[in-house]
Amino acid sequence: MRFPTTSLWSLRLHTWNLRVKELSKNGKWQELFSHYHETKKVVVDLNDPSVYPLVVKACSNLSYIHGRLVHACLVKQGYESFTSIGNALMDFYMKWRFPDSAVAVFDDCICRDSVSWNIMIQGHLDHGTLGEGLWWFYKARVAGFEPNNSILVLVIQACRCLGAYYEGLQVHGYIIRSGFWAVQSVQNSLLSMYVDADMECARKLFDEMCERDVISWSVMIGGYVQSEEAFSGLRLFRQMVSGFKNEPDGQSLVSVLKACTNLRDLTMGRMVHGLVIYRGLGCDLFVGNSLIDMYAKCKDTDSAFKVFSEMPQKNKVSWNSALSGLVVNEKYSEALSLFYSMGKGVNEADEITLVNILQICKCFVHPMECKSVHCVILRRAFESNELVLNSLIDAYSKCHLVELAWKLFNDMKKPDVVLWSTMIAGFTLCGRPLEAISVFQEMNQAQEKPNAITIINLLEACSVATELSSSKWAHGIAIRRGLAAEVAVGTAVVDMYAKCGAIEASRKAFDQISRKNIVSWSAMVAAYGMNGLAHEALALVAEMKLGGLQPNAVTTLSVLSACSHGGLVEEGLSFFNSMVQDHGVEPALEHYSCMVDMLARAGELDIAIDLINQMPDNLKATASAWGALLSACRSYGNTELGAGATSRILELEPQNSAGYLLASSMYAAGGLWVESSGTRRLAKERGVKVVAGNSLVHVDNKACKFIAGEKAQSRPRGSEVNIIVKQIHNCMKFDEGNDFLGIFE
Repeated sequence: MRFPTTSLWSLRLHTWNLRVKELSKNGKWQELFSHYHETKKVVVDLNDPSVYPLVVKACSNLSYIHGRLVHACLVKQGYESFTSIGNALMDFYMKWRFPDSAVAVFDDCICRDSVSWNIMIQGHLDHGTLGEGLWWFYKARVAGFEPNNSILVLVIQACRCLGAYYEGLQVHGYIIRSGFWAVQSVQNSLLSMYVDADMECARKLFDEMCERDVISWSVMIGGYVQSEEAFSGLRLFRQMVSGFKNEPDGQSLVSVLKACTNLRDLTMGRMVHGLVIYRGLGCDLFVGNSLIDMYAKCKDTDSAFKVFSEMPQKNKVSWNSALSGLVVNEKYSEALSLFYSMGKGVNEADEITLVNILQICKCFVHPMECKSVHCVILRRAFESNELVLNSLIDAYSKCHLVELAWKLFNDMKKPDVVLWSTMIAGFTLCGRPLEAISVFQEMNQAQEKPNAITIINLLEACSVATELSSSKWAHGIAIRRGLAAEVAVGTAVVDMYAKCGAIEASRKAFDQISRKNIVSWSAMVAAYGMNGLAHEALALVAEMKLGGLQPNAVTTLSVLSACSHGGLVEEGLSFFNSMVQDHGVEPALEHYSCMVDMLARAGELDIAIDLINQMPDNLKATASAWGALLSACRSYGNTELGAGATSRILELEPQNSAGYLLASSMYAAGGLWVESSGTRRLAKERGVKVVAGNSLVHVDNKACKFIAGEKAQSRPRGSEVNIIVKQIHNCMKFDEGNDFLGIFE
């Protein structure tokens, strides 16, 4: 057998080597490795070491096993000592996430160059082992290694991510000394680091930059917005687009839109939207999502939905932003429709979607829908998400399924303060204040520190329980926790004492609020009103105006309510007529209802019905307004007007027993027994459930509740109570035959 001559072998090897280099240049890694494998079958050793780094690079893109085999061949051939081959092997191991093997190759290298150090530093930083990456950088500096631009950028980013501000300052010093300061990418990386740590230093660095690109501006604007300095961010943006002739990109516009959102500056937001259209960035997904969020939070849901509808591409963030915007602006029906249309597309509901849907269920009080969402949460394994679970517990509570909420709560290993607060509020809402107080006591035993919201919920529970001793206890907790000085907590204390009938304690708590706001003043006005002190309520409003605060819609409603319960008709009418002119408050439905109640209580039935008829077209009298009129008709014996009020009430609230009770009582008082009996029969036919009235009497700091129709014998000292009630009835000239407290029994 004749073998080729040496010159022919050399020619073939040269051809094979050229083929390897050509395949590498074109990125054809599979062909390259196959060519290498075929060559190895014919030729034992490839005599050109420059080919091996290309083969190892192919393995980096194809297979870890192949790379290990090539490494073994290189060791046997003694080529691993070549710097270029060692670097290729280090890069191979780093890309396959075997840093220990890369370190072993690095240690075996006799002659290391800057590429060797770059690979080790960048490999660690790229894989997220930032501390190791910084250690290799310092080690390289000790060895005299000079990093390139990309390594410096990565090192600065590592300092930023780790919050290693001191190390970042050291790197900054090195950059200045080594002459890298003029490199734009390095400057921008330093700017990003300072933005996270110290905006003052970042601004100083920004001002020292000779040339600023769009990234520099975007970083600074985003930094101001992130630091809650939205005004400064917008001011810098104006400089960017006017004096310095820089065209903003998508990232900078996202930051500017966030600033407009934080400031609720709709006018500026619309101007930025115009710039988005002008720059042709309307198709940018991130910009589109930011526009939806901005419009929604600025309460322009129509524009938000228009942007959403015109987006050529939508992701889950787009859908959730539009959905959240409708929910936040209390457009629950539209939000529900949007959710249904979302289900028809490719986007599935995620945690944020479900939280928004639970908000809708809570608003409409849809217990079955809550349970359906709960099933979805279990199927998608979202039950470990705290936000989802908290929203679910809150929704169950608001839908009066507090037992289910409590079961979920008890299944948690360690509830946080938000969940504890939610449960306290849930029991209170469901009319179980004593259990709410018990939950707070359990929270204390679990050594969970309450926040202001927790204390406010506890105070609300005590106000519903109307037990003065519990209220004082809760107030003491607020003081000991150092939360009583907060205006929201102080206002809740005022309201709690007022509902317990302790008006002096309420006023004392009000006086102790150092920085009163309009809510505090309104709460105290309402406190006087609910305790029958109408003159004091009016005097307090005058005092408030002297302090520079003008009554708002809530304050004016509290004043009108106080006048109504205090019988101050002239004062109430005068205040109502001056609402718009003196206080700039446009009367709402609640104000008109309160005025009707005040006039009706005073027997001014004709004026009350005239006020209802003169209400603006966009306002219609509610069942409460008609109910006040009906109650007065019963008291003053005007059955003709009462009949009209009855028809309106039963039309507006056909399942509310109060209207039927009032109407039946009115007809009976006027001797119209047929109409009285017909009203009772209608209620039974419609399946109306009677909600019994109740009274609270404070005895020894305890609130005793007496429910209409309840047997007196079921209570302590019930016989004595029954005798006293009969005596009171006789004094009031009540005929027990006309007592309609139990007409539906």
